[in-house]
Amino acid sequence: MHFRFNDIKTAQAAAHLLHLSGGTMPYMVLIKFLYLADRQMLLDHGRTITGDRLVSMKNGPVLSAVLDLINHGPVREPDSAWFTLIDAPNNYRVSLKTDSAPTDKLSRYEVELLNRTYNQYGHMDRWKLVELLHRILPEWQNPGGGAYPIEYADILRAEDWSEQDIAVLSSENRSAAFLDSLG
Repeated sequence: MHFRFNDIKTAQAAAHLLHLSGGTMPYMVLIKFLYLADRQMLLDHGRTITGDRLVSMKNGPVLSAVLDLINHGPVREPDSAWFTLIDAPNNYRVSLKTDSAPTDKLSRYEVELLNRTYNQYGHMDRWKLVELLHRILPEWQNPGGGAYPIEYADILRAEDWSEQDIAVLSSENRSAAFLDSLG
């Protein structure tokens, strides 16, 4: 099961979370919040906000393309919506470029989900958050010094979805991807 990365929605979701935190936060925390929101969206609606690939890394689950945007800046993705809203990292933190955070590409539910994620975890120190996610996210596996892929089906299995329900969702996802490809 794969989703297509949505650059604009990802940038808007990240900007909204940064706005909630006063405009800046450690990028490791931002990535965790986006992961948690994507995970809950998958469980609630069978799709994600970002469409990003998921990986287990030493400090927990990560959104692969988001980490690349942060680590490599506009060198790899110069036209990314990310860079219109979010500054390059400074001292392991990212910040909003503007005072506002547009959410016009996000549904009301997605914005509410981001708000709930921030309200639930926004008070936590980044290392306490990492420790908590290692304990509560069964799909995360310690990859040592590398990265280990997390499949969306792993999350669904961890939350007791049946193989039949996972297969149905996967089939629906393939059909939607095909229709998207037609324009």
